Amino acid sequence: MNYRILKNVAFFLLIFSMVSCGSNKEVKDQLVNYVNPFIGTGGHGHTYPGAALPFGMVQLSPDNGTSGWDWCSGYHISDSVIAGFSHLHLSGTGIGDLADISVLPVNTEIVPDTIKNGSIYMRKYWSSFSHQSEQAEPGYYSVFLEDPKVKAELTTSLRTGFHRYSFEEPGEHAIIFDLGFRINWDHPVETMIQVEKNGLITGFRRSKGWAADQIIYFAARFDQPYKSFKGVVNGELVNANQAEGRFVQGIFTFPEEGQREVKLKVGLSSAGIEGAVKSLENEIKDWDFDRVKKEASDIWEKQLERITIKTGNTDDKTIFYTALYHSLLAPSLYSDLNDEYTGPDKKVHKTSGDRRYTVFSLWDTFRAAHPLFTLILPEEVPGLINSMLSFFREGGLLPVWELEGNETNTMIGYHSVPVIADAFLKGFTGFDPEEALKAMVKSGMQDTRGLNYYKKLGFIPSRKENESVSKTLEYAYDDWCIAAMAKKMGKTKIADEFTQRAFNYKNHFDPSTRFMRGKYENGAWKVPFDPLYSEHRFDDYTEGNAWQYTWFVPHDVKGLIELMGGREGFIEKLDSLFEIKEAVRGKNSSADISGLIGQYAHGNEPSHHIAYLYNYAGVPWKTQAMVRRILKEMYHNNPNGLSGNEDCGQMSAWYILSSMGFYPVNPAGGVYVIGSPLFDRVSFNPGSGRTFEIIVHNNSDKNVYIQSVKLNKETLKRSFIYHEEILEGGMLEITMGDQPNKELWRSPDASPPSLSDK
Repeated sequence: MNYRILKNVAFFLLIFSMVSCGSNKEVKDQLVNYVNPFIGTGGHGHTYPGAALPFGMVQLSPDNGTSGWDWCSGYHISDSVIAGFSHLHLSGTGIGDLADISVLPVNTEIVPDTIKNGSIYMRKYWSSFSHQSEQAEPGYYSVFLEDPKVKAELTTSLRTGFHRYSFEEPGEHAIIFDLGFRINWDHPVETMIQVEKNGLITGFRRSKGWAADQIIYFAARFDQPYKSFKGVVNGELVNANQAEGRFVQGIFTFPEEGQREVKLKVGLSSAGIEGAVKSLENEIKDWDFDRVKKEASDIWEKQLERITIKTGNTDDKTIFYTALYHSLLAPSLYSDLNDEYTGPDKKVHKTSGDRRYTVFSLWDTFRAAHPLFTLILPEEVPGLINSMLSFFREGGLLPVWELEGNETNTMIGYHSVPVIADAFLKGFTGFDPEEALKAMVKSGMQDTRGLNYYKKLGFIPSRKENESVSKTLEYAYDDWCIAAMAKKMGKTKIADEFTQRAFNYKNHFDPSTRFMRGKYENGAWKVPFDPLYSEHRFDDYTEGNAWQYTWFVPHDVKGLIELMGGREGFIEKLDSLFEIKEAVRGKNSSADISGLIGQYAHGNEPSHHIAYLYNYAGVPWKTQAMVRRILKEMYHNNPNGLSGNEDCGQMSAWYILSSMGFYPVNPAGGVYVIGSPLFDRVSFNPGSGRTFEIIVHNNSDKNVYIQSVKLNKETLKRSFIYHEEILEGGMLEITMGDQPNKELWRSPDASPPSLSDK
């Protein structure tokens, strides 16, 4: 991208100027220079390039105005139109929503007779643009709008978006607030904009979409007086200082003799206008756009510095730090500066000190993103869990897929459970474990989503519940997590009950085909059966088929090995997954089945742990080869650089952990299975005040196989490390080679732990 060239030129000019001035100071290699926010904006990545802070409330980003699956974030690299810059966005999801409070600069008078059909008339003022004029970096985005001849720049604080619009041509110009703007599932229900005294602008937007009832309040102010305000309600001009209705626009015009640069700040709150005003007045107190941009960059730099890597491959370094950047965009802040937010019961609540977060894509992020947070962001973990517990208190259950205070019930399982169990089992405090276990058990004891059959029969019948196999497997894993936490808390009865339920995965294993397979209520196998078949969200598997879901037993891989007849049968079956030449079948097969190597689908989360399963069968060299292949083939430094939806950081978290050299196959198991490290050196502080280093000797693109491993100078005789060992700090030394060491970690004692261990 041209923006990357411009950034590099500027960086090298800075170095040159310092040398020319005779400076002896070492120039720090800024990690923000290795973030490419356009990665994932092409293909099916569904990312956005706009300005945000780590876990921030504001995601100020351009929208193309196009509805469609590849515009779930509001933006896709294939588009050439910008409809506005809105303040809330989703990163990498498979369903579209948000794009709230859209702002668009124009360089012409808004003609009243073009106003009709709600917000549709605004399309007349949407602008073409060139990707060559775009620039994006952590906390900043800019683009030149070709039709009004305006340079648009965006930056942000946690709860306040900051706009700077530079008009190239003279004449009357205007800023449009389009509260009726919508894409994808989202529809406005009620919106309002009001001009108050001293130039303060306030309002709200209530909408129905993926989030069934979402409301966001805002307060805004320009850096200069505007000439006039026009309110538009459902296509009609209103002669008042307030406009309220379903489709509302506010049009602010500026005099011809005025400045050609207009700045705008927009503060947000989910609880009320008072909180939005507090965000506006307290987070950015002046109009120094460049200072705020620099502060946003510095905040990102500090977060990116949590992991330092050494490599001579600039693309790999860019992919890594972009992945770290993407991993920290969600969950997003939900409570305002009054510590208030709107809960799932639609009441305004106040936190007890922790920040309240939203956007929990738990079916995705429980696998690697949340385990990553326990390693590099330990101070955030209790707040994330308390947000889930707040949702439980206000809504009656732990969140499944929580969006802006709404339960969407998207995807399957009850995957708040492994996130909470993982934290508790790793020794995190700051939340109430008794309340947490109560909430976890309540999730597991429901009678909805097939759980009534699961509890009664030990499996979910195909004709009684959609996605029956996937649901059984994921419930069984979540049940293991409940059992593990209960056991550590001394709750023997709960532990025993949920341990038995954790074996329910066996009830879907068909020994004749060696696949996890649908069955009827009477126990007979469902026919016909085709392990390649997929019908998106309307068969026995969730966004996958039998080839991909047979391996989802992360808590008891050794039990799965036994079902497959032992190590040799397991290895043969696993080899077949990666080697099969046949394609996915079905007229409506899931588009999420992407990033294929054989029938392994890296573009979707159910496959993410599979390459590491060879370690459990005594052939870790096969894990090493496949992990390195996935790292190189499925991630690239370009807009098409992701093989599937980013999914709120999970796709990137897989890369971060795997490129460091390990991965949590059982996300709540407290162990990390060793793969094939990509970098020469990795260093991070896991929150214990001690540094953990991974040093890789003889590393190269060809040397993908581990020859030997030492942990703190002692030979490591197992293919995994414990979380506690990382907390203690120290050094993991890995020596690589171009041929597999087939004697390394062959013994069953060297493989990671499983539920079936005796």
